[in-house]
Amino acid sequence: MSVNTNYSQPSSVSNNLGSLDRSFSTSLSALGAELAFIQDVEGCYLSFYWQQAEKEFAQQTTGTLEEFFTPVEQKTYQAKIQQILQSQVPEQCHLLFRCGQKLFYLDVIIAPVFAANTQAKTVLVMGRSRETLQQVETANSSMTTSSEFKKLLTQIARNIRRTLDLDIIWQQAVDSLGKALGATQCTIYSYLPEQGYLRAVAEYVSEPTPSMLGLEVLTAQEPSFRQALTTLQPIVIEKTNQLTRTQQTQLIVATCYQDQPNSLISLLYNNQHEQDCPRQWNVTEIELVGELADQIGTAIAHATLYKELEQARQQAEEASRLKSEFLANTSHEIRTPLNGMIGFLKLILEGMADDPQEQQEFIQEAYRSAIHLLDIINDILDIAKIEAGKMELELGPVKLDELFVAVEDFTRAQAEQKNLSFHIYQPDTSDEIILHGNYQRLKQVLLNLVSNALKFTHEGGITISADIVRKKFTFQNQEFPGIVKVRVADTGIGVSLDKQDKLFQSFSQVDGSRTRQYGGTGLGLTISQKLVEAMGGTVNFYSMGEGLGSTVTFTVPLYQEPVMVSTPAESFEA
Repeated sequence: MSVNTNYSQPSSVSNNLGSLDRSFSTSLSALGAELAFIQDVEGCYLSFYWQQAEKEFAQQTTGTLEEFFTPVEQKTYQAKIQQILQSQVPEQCHLLFRCGQKLFYLDVIIAPVFAANTQAKTVLVMGRSRETLQQVETANSSMTTSSEFKKLLTQIARNIRRTLDLDIIWQQAVDSLGKALGATQCTIYSYLPEQGYLRAVAEYVSEPTPSMLGLEVLTAQEPSFRQALTTLQPIVIEKTNQLTRTQQTQLIVATCYQDQPNSLISLLYNNQHEQDCPRQWNVTEIELVGELADQIGTAIAHATLYKELEQARQQAEEASRLKSEFLANTSHEIRTPLNGMIGFLKLILEGMADDPQEQQEFIQEAYRSAIHLLDIINDILDIAKIEAGKMELELGPVKLDELFVAVEDFTRAQAEQKNLSFHIYQPDTSDEIILHGNYQRLKQVLLNLVSNALKFTHEGGITISADIVRKKFTFQNQEFPGIVKVRVADTGIGVSLDKQDKLFQSFSQVDGSRTRQYGGTGLGLTISQKLVEAMGGTVNFYSMGEGLGSTVTFTVPLYQEPVMVSTPAESFEA
């Protein structure tokens, strides 16, 4: 038997077909063999014969035979060849080979080829091919193909479900499906029903193709995608590539878990030539890909749940860390006024005051420490109620003027002690401005904001102002004519841009050392935000950076529209 040793050299497949060893081909044809070839241990073809060669290789003009006619499980196949060469015993096998864009199952006998006085280094593979996966003609062959194909897809599903990493699951799914089905492009889109769109998260391509990665597709604009997600049934469509004018066939399958879609798989096949007939996805392929899609959907659901649990664990650990840090700082804040109270009262009890005036000063200091301690305890109790959902407010009419007067009485003296300017501005109206809220809680919010401004401002001043926004507003099924936006601006130390997101987090402090330096629990803004939201408003913080001052605004529903003395340029921002 002669061997064509030039066959494996790089050249076109069609040229290689013309250079086959004629005596080798004729002898195998006489034996009735449909398919026969000789390979070395590396899998290189030394001679090749196949009755369907001319039909299957007609359109292939470039590349080697090793690239065009190759086993799907390359490593398993080469291990089988090495085993046969070592044992020197022929074996009968069922193999899955890829020929271009088609898959063929081969019933073959692999036998070692012996040379004189040397161990076999090549194998003869001889047998016949079953029906292709694209053209199953009989019920028996359909059952056999289905069994083999299902075995392959089961292996793919097993590999996918070995990990809980979403990115790996997505990539393994498209790589395995794309290679097994000979797709030009296989893309998987993540899907959340509440978002209304799909996003391409992984893809496989077998030839140069525009990438789909990161592409977001609105489900409302893609009827085929929407149909697959709604019915959870595979969809096959044929279309024309507008750039190349060639036919394309697309198989679309939704993955799901408990009948809820969680991603979409698109398998696209481009015909190489305009005159080619479109690829036909047969029933076996569609059904088995649908089964694999269910496995992928389950793997995605489990990986998503694991990711959510991991995020929840990290958030719980962070919350625990913040609470521990908060308690450490708060315990210090509680001890400071408590020690002050005990110290001044002890001085009085031991008769250390030189005269009644000094004794009165000791009592005043003890009282101030007690008020400070009460404020800290109130903050802790308030945040505990808010976290537990126990904060209940009775809402009703509140006069803005009374609110501002009360805050001024509490805070103006502190501003004067620090030589800070203190200004309050109200809209110019002929009647009272009445808010809808809770008087005590609104005063608490405003006092929190002004106290913070005074605490962190060393020069300049504090400005409190209010604006009326005429914009109908509905809260708790009640309509209001507008809102009042209250501003507390200062020229204090400000907050850097990268730390402002921590301001409204419970138990989170922008800077623990700063909190210890200036005192307080650091809960003022968080409590204020929760209280204002409970009254139908919002709180916002603005600062251009450290040393550039701060402005905090909050909104409250307007109970009734006042009569304006003059009509300034109105703002329509809430």
